[in-house]
Amino acid sequence: MFDFYNDITFANKELFWLFLVLPILLLWYLFKLKTYHAEFKVSSINNLSGVKPSLKSYFRHSIFVLRIITLSLLIIVLARPQSRSSWKDVKTKGIDIVMSLDISGSMLAKDFKPNRLEAAKEVAQEFIDSRPNDRIGLVIFSGESFTQCPLTTDHAVIKNLFKDIRTGMVADGTAIGNGLATAVSRVKDSDAKSKVVILLTDGVNNQGQVAPLTAAEIAKAFNVRVYTIGVGTMGKALSPIAMYPDGTYQYGYVDVNIDEKSLTEIAEMTGGKYFRATDNKKLKEVYQEIDRLEKTIFEEKNFTNKAERFLPFAVVAAIVLLLEFLLKNTLFKSIS
Repeated sequence: MFDFYNDITFANKELFWLFLVLPILLLWYLFKLKTYHAEFKVSSINNLSGVKPSLKSYFRHSIFVLRIITLSLLIIVLARPQSRSSWKDVKTKGIDIVMSLDISGSMLAKDFKPNRLEAAKEVAQEFIDSRPNDRIGLVIFSGESFTQCPLTTDHAVIKNLFKDIRTGMVADGTAIGNGLATAVSRVKDSDAKSKVVILLTDGVNNQGQVAPLTAAEIAKAFNVRVYTIGVGTMGKALSPIAMYPDGTYQYGYVDVNIDEKSLTEIAEMTGGKYFRATDNKKLKEVYQEIDRLEKTIFEEKNFTNKAERFLPFAVVAAIVLLLEFLLKNTLFKSIS
């Protein structure tokens, strides 16, 4: 019952001023009681001293109370109570994003904690969590490239696949052009409002059949915006220089060499941006900036429906008025 009157509004709120008439009617009624008395002559009232007032006399004011209730309900009816229900129709225009991740042996360098690859995986998963309305895919590359996960809205799946990513999954090397071309092929036919590739690498292209700038031209032709990220400290970094038979690595300090010129040209050619991340904090900031640059668009329409709710008040007013009429012309006919 109470839910029926949730969000009640009144179309004619100004009519509530009519409630000021009710105190006036009450004062008039009290004045009338004091000035109106029936008179009759008797020789003595001794015989009336034991007579108690009847139950009928106690309720003689009920006629006036019912009249006040009726008037109150009629004022509410005139004020036109209405219930308002509203809802929103929200549509999202998501963005299709393919993340292209370098998994070459140099990504095990320890200038990031615990290394470049693990830092990149961790920050990428945080980025995915911040994009709940977008389809996201994953491409990995080193000497070759392949699709680890096609575009999907099931972000739990893609995040789970990150756990299995490691160096050595494909032939070693740095095929930046192949990594970009494969990512573009996954997103080029998308009908999303925005198509994006985020390419992360720590080196210079030295493998693959597709040159990085050629891949960038393909991306531009399909309106794919490319954000490039170069990861690595300035100067030298503790990096793998040899692998032992048991699969562990010998580390030594190696010059950090990132082809920033090509990465910048790729980004500028496609309308994206190049970023340099020198540590975990900077890498997180890079993804946060990309998140701000690529905002999902929400289309929101508000709908409101109003329904008149005066009928229950009118029905009760009619019942009270009928009750007053019956009492006035039956039980209280002689004293009203």
